[in-house]
Amino acid sequence: MDYEDVTVYGLGAAEETALLVTQRECTFTWTNREGWPVGVTMSFVFVDDRFWLTASGQRKRIAAVRRDPRVSIVVSSAGTSLPPNRTVTYKGRCRVHDDETTKRWFYPALAAALHPSDAERAEVFARFLDSPRRVVLEVEPVQRIGFDGTKMSAATTAAAWGGNDARP
Repeated sequence: MDYEDVTVYGLGAAEETALLVTQRECTFTWTNREGWPVGVTMSFVFVDDRFWLTASGQRKRIAAVRRDPRVSIVVSSAGTSLPPNRTVTYKGRCRVHDDETTKRWFYPALAAALHPSDAERAEVFARFLDSPRRVVLEVEPVQRIGFDGTKMSAATTAAAWGGNDARP
């Protein structure tokens, strides 16, 4: 056994779905004008097979994705109640929305996802999101790479200790 080919530890569909409905943060990456990849941690909701995020329109990432809509998003199970070391990376195309129709459904959806047990706080947060230069980002995935570290850990245990985690 070695770790040269970790594709055998892919993330299953059910685990991926659990990750996307549980996790609220992702790493959003784009390419700047000089061709360098840049990433930030952002909050998101996953609706209709797309990632939805928001930022103020004057952020450099907004100009960058308007120039080149190719982005990637990385979601991990870190900080959630899910098993550790589960990740999924998506290559996607980003569309920038500044229309009121999109903002009206998205702000409450994001606020509710970030404050699921406090409707009043969610409502206040949604109002604060509604600022003059704010835009909504829609990322349509075109490719995914999933990894389930729990599978790799189990395989390592089996190879090293015959499936028994009681080390000699």
